[in-house]
Amino acid sequence: MLVEILAALVVGAILYNFLFKTKDDSLPMGDGWWGAGPRRDDDNEEIHPFKIETSDEELTDLFRRIDETRYAEPLEGSRFNYGFNSKELRKVVSYWKERFSWRKQLEILNQYPHFKTKIEGLDIHFLHAKPKNLPAGRKAKPLIMVHGWPGSFYEFYKIIPLLTDPASHGLSDEHIFEVICPSIPGYGFSEASHKQGCDSVAVARIFYKLMRRLGFREFYAQGGDWGSMICTILAQLAPSNVKGLHLNMVAVLTPKLPVLLSIFFGRWFPGCFGFKDEDVRRMFPFMQKYFFHTMKESGYMHIQSTKPDTAGCGLNSSPVGLAAYILEKFSTWTDPNFRDYEDGGLEKKYTLDDLLTNVMIYWLTGSIVSSMRFYKENMSKFGTAKHDKYVTRTGTGGL
Repeated sequence: MLVEILAALVVGAILYNFLFKTKDDSLPMGDGWWGAGPRRDDDNEEIHPFKIETSDEELTDLFRRIDETRYAEPLEGSRFNYGFNSKELRKVVSYWKERFSWRKQLEILNQYPHFKTKIEGLDIHFLHAKPKNLPAGRKAKPLIMVHGWPGSFYEFYKIIPLLTDPASHGLSDEHIFEVICPSIPGYGFSEASHKQGCDSVAVARIFYKLMRRLGFREFYAQGGDWGSMICTILAQLAPSNVKGLHLNMVAVLTPKLPVLLSIFFGRWFPGCFGFKDEDVRRMFPFMQKYFFHTMKESGYMHIQSTKPDTAGCGLNSSPVGLAAYILEKFSTWTDPNFRDYEDGGLEKKYTLDDLLTNVMIYWLTGSIVSSMRFYKENMSKFGTAKHDKYVTRTGTGGL
């Protein structure tokens, strides 16, 4: 009788595990070392204040290089269809030299407390903005916000006050956050990896360690562009720690063959894929709306995913070349129709001060090459980025 009971319990456990147990899509945390030379275990966990500063010599060198720029004349009527139009580029550079005040922008950048801490051999930079007028008895919710390329931590500056002090901006104060905005390693003021292989999985783990070092057992995460991938993986690494995940870029990166076939042939053979007339009107023409647009706009990705150092050599030496390369993305990625504007529509959504501040962060830190390498690290081993995993749950309970 005992044998039958044990056998029944084993069979029941197997059936329960097979039929009812939720598949664990969390990832192993792992570990890494991205510092120069062999791994050392003598790094302390000190978090020290950091201030963004620039010397007069750096600015003198910048403007000398700007003055030595050699421009190529654009084709007549090309606007931004061939890239950043050099006639408009001259106007941007003129503003950069004559009206843009980096010293003023430094004051803006330093309005929030900045810090650095060593994680996995790298100096990781982040800003930490806390509420100034937190109501009595309330506790701010920790939120990590992660940028992408060609952005930086600066892209969050206009939304931080809405998150840390919503009532002062006419918003509900039901949710009040303290915001942590780190720089991805190799971007801005975060040290670049000295080793090959520092991909989104490694960065997600580094940012998890950062949040735990700051004392947060549970927190929220938000990301766009590379930040969306990093924060998604962060939620997979630590599903019990990430209470909520918000992404402003979501992509289906590994669709199955039937999905691919439906995308390319569903317009002409809708019945074969279960599409109705309404589906066809809503989803197609895919080729014109997405495929050709992607082909036009993804050349940079191929370059940065294969030979980032080659293209980066010129950008790291020419501030004007760097500005053209970065700002062209702010033009076309904001609205593809801006390609047909003489000025690329740059100032329809941004100010030149904001755009040039982002360029200056890349220039003064010399981080364009290391930021471009992030594409190669992720794309060259796409399977390790865990795109076949799902975020099935996040942490529960109150903060």
